[in-house]
Amino acid sequence: MRTHTCGELDDKDNSKEVVLCGWCNSRRDHGGIIFIDLRDRYGLTQIVFDPRVFKNFESAEKIRREDVVCVKGKVELRKPGMANPKLKTGKIEVFISYMDIINKAETPPLEIDDNTVANDDMRLKFRYLDLRRPVMQKHLKFRHDVVTAGREFFNKNGFLEIETPLFVKSTPEGARDYVVPSRVNMGEFYALPQSPQLYKQILMIAGTDRYYQVARCLRDEDLRSDRQPEHTQFDFEMSFVDSKDILNLVENFFRHIFKKVGGIELGEFPVFSYTEAMSRFGTDKPDIRFGLELADVTDIVTQSDFGVFKDIAQKGGIIKCINPEKDFSRKAIDKYISFCQQIGSNGMSWMRVTENGLESSVVKYFNDEIQKKLIEKISAKQGSTIFFIADKEKKCNEILAQLRTKLADDLGLIKKDEFRLCWVTDFPLFSYNEGEERWEPEHHMFSMPKKEFLDKMEEDPGKVLGDLFDITLNGVELGSGSIRISDPKIQKRVMKIIGMTDEEANEKFGFLLEAYKYGAPIHGGMGLGLDRIVALMLGFNDIREVIAFPKNKAAQCPMDGSPSQISEEQLKELHLKPDFVKKT
Repeated sequence: MRTHTCGELDDKDNSKEVVLCGWCNSRRDHGGIIFIDLRDRYGLTQIVFDPRVFKNFESAEKIRREDVVCVKGKVELRKPGMANPKLKTGKIEVFISYMDIINKAETPPLEIDDNTVANDDMRLKFRYLDLRRPVMQKHLKFRHDVVTAGREFFNKNGFLEIETPLFVKSTPEGARDYVVPSRVNMGEFYALPQSPQLYKQILMIAGTDRYYQVARCLRDEDLRSDRQPEHTQFDFEMSFVDSKDILNLVENFFRHIFKKVGGIELGEFPVFSYTEAMSRFGTDKPDIRFGLELADVTDIVTQSDFGVFKDIAQKGGIIKCINPEKDFSRKAIDKYISFCQQIGSNGMSWMRVTENGLESSVVKYFNDEIQKKLIEKISAKQGSTIFFIADKEKKCNEILAQLRTKLADDLGLIKKDEFRLCWVTDFPLFSYNEGEERWEPEHHMFSMPKKEFLDKMEEDPGKVLGDLFDITLNGVELGSGSIRISDPKIQKRVMKIIGMTDEEANEKFGFLLEAYKYGAPIHGGMGLGLDRIVALMLGFNDIREVIAFPKNKAAQCPMDGSPSQISEEQLKELHLKPDFVKKT
């Protein structure tokens, strides 16, 4: 229908006869001549209705915002001083001789404008209008470019793109499954895949060697800004590799994407062990764009007479501190104390470094020698205020990790346009669930223990390290991976440690264990979160900004009304009888 898009014409097209199609973005009537900015996803073109050229002028007077039209006209250069340098089409305008009104539009319930953003509920309910905004069109195009660059990288490196099934057997992977009833198998259900994990391992057993997929993953879990019920990941698996091979490939993958799509040269990818990351940053997802590293001062401060620190240490807790190298007013300190209490701390101690030593209400419990050791340990300079958290190790790290991020944000230490990726390796293979009094996989049960722990794995599961690795960008986890267990004997040992009987193992994972009997290569891989990658590259933490049709916080879609009830007839076909629970 059209000869050009609305973002294509320039001064080289002067005097051409063209046909354009699009939405009426804005309308201006200047003394009997009507100017309209015509919009499509490629840009804007100013079209002109002059009664001397366009004979059916009454129809032009009826055009309103978001009407869809097809127009024919002649390209002319704009008058001197009237060009718009912000637009590619800003040097020209099209004088219209013919128009076909394809569709009239009612007044939209939200502005199709990047400068006026509606609230989240309105944006999700009228998502088709929200997506018309030029910025959202750019986000979708950027996501497309990232996917294209990712596929290009994997294809060049000998990977085969293979689709794995969406109707699978329900297997425990850390979150709740979404389930689908089977009509032809009464009382039985499919699960929607939380990841392609088992199938990509079976592809390695099948000899595929290098697999990848832009995979849809579905998990029934509580939502937050970087989590949706359905998300997409670059999923890959490789045979006859070790962890170094995978880390090297993933680094090259990110270098390719950032260079190809954003023109960005990435720096080095530092590698931290899990223990080191927790010690220095309080989290296994460290943001390394700034310093503010944590220091464990338990051994020093417990030499003092300060009872709070001594009591917590005697109960197995730790005392760590952070030194922002800035002097804070008492009012500011109180705000940080309140912040720590809001996120679960019982309180926060502080000391100010002066020319005469340390100063605060608790310094009287610390003699000069202990003060000197403390200052030396954290290299504290005059004019600094030191913040202390004392608690169980896990909680202490959690509080300080959040305090570290808040301080960096408040002090302007975070460069928003900087991208720093890093690796965290050597995770514990198991974590202990105190509530259920049992061991659980730290990542998943198919990850290989490091060889040095194989002989004594059952003796102390808490000390077993796995051949596990995570990659983090600016404090956000982008993906987890591991070398997989390829020996069915080791796999069964891991399953027993987490409390799974042979009968349960065969019921849930029998097809994988059976496949192992016929020869499995050493293999490993990762799943890299596409939504998070795209969002962070564009400067967002909310992945909904880069997903065409996301769900809200209640896992609902206000646009189409899902989830919804189904008819009695459908329920009968599926052999289901719902038991509704009354709300109280």
